[in-house]
Amino acid sequence: MADAVAAERVVVCTHCDAANRVAAGKALTGGKCGKCGTPLATPEPVDIDGETLGRLMARDTGAFVLDVWAPWCGPCRMMAPAYASAAARMSGEVRFFKLNSDQNQSAAGALGIRGIPTLLAWNGGDLVANQAGAQTGDALARWIQSVFGLRA
Repeated sequence: MADAVAAERVVVCTHCDAANRVAAGKALTGGKCGKCGTPLATPEPVDIDGETLGRLMARDTGAFVLDVWAPWCGPCRMMAPAYASAAARMSGEVRFFKLNSDQNQSAAGALGIRGIPTLLAWNGGDLVANQAGAQTGDALARWIQSVFGLRA
């Protein structure tokens, strides 16, 4: 029974907050929430708020990346296409979220964000990496791949 538990990850639906068990190694893009039917992962980054982030941090054991950004930030806007491209390529293994720091100041403060853009990565329920500053193109993809041990 312990092996079955280790082979699962809990993925929280960002639409209804339901916890979904997903077998390790199963592509997230094919999975849907058992409660509301919303896809568990999408090929584009999902905008979330501080409350949703709190639920992800408390209960989710899947792999996800958070881009903390603001609409007025030039480097944030410069990085956005590369982040979207990485989401399209890696959404089967990693989920991609965006948190607007202007609209979610308390969440950004609780994360200790000092500058934007900042990327934060969680895996297995733990914060495993962070990267301040804009990452573009291949550099962003390589960072995500290295954090989660993905193949190029």
